[in-house]
Amino acid sequence: MRLPRLGLGCMSLSHAYGVPPAEAEGLVLLRGALDAGVELFDTATLYGGGRNEELVGRAIAGRRDEVVLASKGGMSMVAGVKVIDGRPKTLRTQIDESLRRLRVDHIDLYYLHRWDKQVPIGESVGALAEAKSAGKIGAIGLSEVSVARLREAQAVAPIAAVQNEYSLWTRNPELGMLEATRADGVALVAFSPVARGFLADGMSDPGSLAPKDIRRAMPRFQPEHWPSNAALLPRWHALALAAGCAPAQLALAWLLSQGEHVIPIPGTTNIEHMRENAAALDLVVDPALLAQAGELISQATVSGPRYNPVGNSEVDSETFEDAA
Repeated sequence: MRLPRLGLGCMSLSHAYGVPPAEAEGLVLLRGALDAGVELFDTATLYGGGRNEELVGRAIAGRRDEVVLASKGGMSMVAGVKVIDGRPKTLRTQIDESLRRLRVDHIDLYYLHRWDKQVPIGESVGALAEAKSAGKIGAIGLSEVSVARLREAQAVAPIAAVQNEYSLWTRNPELGMLEATRADGVALVAFSPVARGFLADGMSDPGSLAPKDIRRAMPRFQPEHWPSNAALLPRWHALALAAGCAPAQLALAWLLSQGEHVIPIPGTTNIEHMRENAAALDLVVDPALLAQAGELISQATVSGPRYNPVGNSEVDSETFEDAA
């Protein structure tokens, strides 16, 4: 399947970054995104324990044909605890529950949210292939996987998209996934494309983050790494000024320049930021400035790994630590 060049990550409307906005505000943002021409919405079973899918379902009611709808399974909240479970039985149940919450008869793109390392990925993908044959999902995706796992999955069923973290400050896909997806005609869907807010205008003091904000557990936002990373921001903002755009737009323009198959899905709780992100598609940025952006914010200049040891244990994507 061919995806729109830029989508909307819906997670922050229900999950992960502190206290989410009220439901009414979330609906305004999602419907505003449709009005702004955003054609790809990305949600998941995990987000808000299902509440995010319910919110998206309400937002697209009567406008289903305007959006490519993506969701994910294999990771969910069970009694308030995040559980990775890729067993076929679990995936079948979660797909049916997602269809109910989203109020649709099919989901255009359905990802295995995380590879359950206790279950061969072929078994999980086989269950998604069954759902595709039944018309419940339109295409199969994988999230936070390595090239090796992509190849295993492709031996079972066609894979339409891989959703891995990719931004100027998280270059892990450049360890093989960027080229593998390009070569195979697979979309590389880039989540956290503005570096969890770091490359936008809103990050000044991680100490002010809400107590349950997931960034508090991420090394790059912690005291031993944050000062070095914050020192990059004045030059980053100056570069965006030279490019004639907002900092987040420059980050998105850089990602879009990495290949026609690279699809950023920025998330936000602010409708003006959503419109600003969507407008990045129409930007024309001097390639020399994009090159400068890639040099200023990179694996070589950013301090700290993207996840702590617990976070690293949950993903399968290539790491610079392993490549060293």
